[in-house]
Amino acid sequence: MFEKLESIKKRFDEVNLEMADPSVAADVKAYQTLVRERSSLEEMATTYERYTNTEEQLSDARELMTGEEDPEMADYLRSEVGSLEETLEELRERLQILLLPRDEFAERDVIVEIRAGTGGDEAAIFAGDLHRMYSHYAERHHWKQDQLSSSPSEMGGFKELIFSLKGREVYQRMKFESGVHRVQRVPVTESSGRIHTSTATVAVLPEVEEVEIKIEPSDIKIDVFRSTGPGGQSVNTTDSAVRVTYKPTGMAVSCQDEKSQLQNKEKALRILRARLQDAARQQQRDQEAEQRRSQVGSGGRSEKIRTYNFPQGRMTDHRIGLTVHKLESVLQGDLDMIILALLEDAQATALKDMDQV
Repeated sequence: MFEKLESIKKRFDEVNLEMADPSVAADVKAYQTLVRERSSLEEMATTYERYTNTEEQLSDARELMTGEEDPEMADYLRSEVGSLEETLEELRERLQILLLPRDEFAERDVIVEIRAGTGGDEAAIFAGDLHRMYSHYAERHHWKQDQLSSSPSEMGGFKELIFSLKGREVYQRMKFESGVHRVQRVPVTESSGRIHTSTATVAVLPEVEEVEIKIEPSDIKIDVFRSTGPGGQSVNTTDSAVRVTYKPTGMAVSCQDEKSQLQNKEKALRILRARLQDAARQQQRDQEAEQRRSQVGSGGRSEKIRTYNFPQGRMTDHRIGLTVHKLESVLQGDLDMIILALLEDAQATALKDMDQV
């Protein structure tokens, strides 16, 4: 473990030196690559540095305690040694977690797709609620949001909404949101006061660079049409909306939010690349699951992951059995308590798997 940490610390120091080079700073892409690498190494490198410093302090304190004849000073040094031993153990456990296999897309930006599920107009309204929740969460973490495509509902909310989030550790946190979200409440469209259950699906896809997923022009079909809003009314009078169809699979993406045909095409291709990458990753996950003969904990999007119960003011995450009675706070973007719990559960599972190997 420590040999690997030494290598990580060395590379972290090298990256810092490279970033300080004016010629590297002038190359935007190269600099951004280094920024991402530094971000992925920083916590491990700094934690390991704290570990080695604490280890030295502990060694010095033990040496002093051995030759100390003053009873009061000896008691103080024993207390200091005990405190340093606890700190060292905590840092060792933290380093074990940091060295766990990390998702290769952990530092990626994401494309989020929210779709109304069962429940008609109420499902669309709920999809809008989820978007606001993620928008507030993004603001808390200083992430940048960009709307890529939307299909508003006549009663409010969205039949479908696609947007991107850019910032630090976006995918690492947002990946837990993929799945079926269920809401239980009295819809605004319900006159008798009955509680309804509706759903919306969320898909979180890591953003893919153009060079990673090469889409040949001959493999796509591009159709243009006039964009429309709820009820069919025309949004603009030009054929600016774009539909990109990937011929090998028939996968199609439509974008109409921008007034420029070129901008809509670029956004559609961003979504298409992310979906193609996700489909390839899903195929790999399915093959691995088949080899293990188990789908438990696969995190598939068909699984119901969370319930938002308005009458009782609670939110339950079914994957880890976590219930919080702060629904309004959650809907205002207070998701860290849930996401951190999911991260800890994933880390505990990974540590257990490593122990069994």
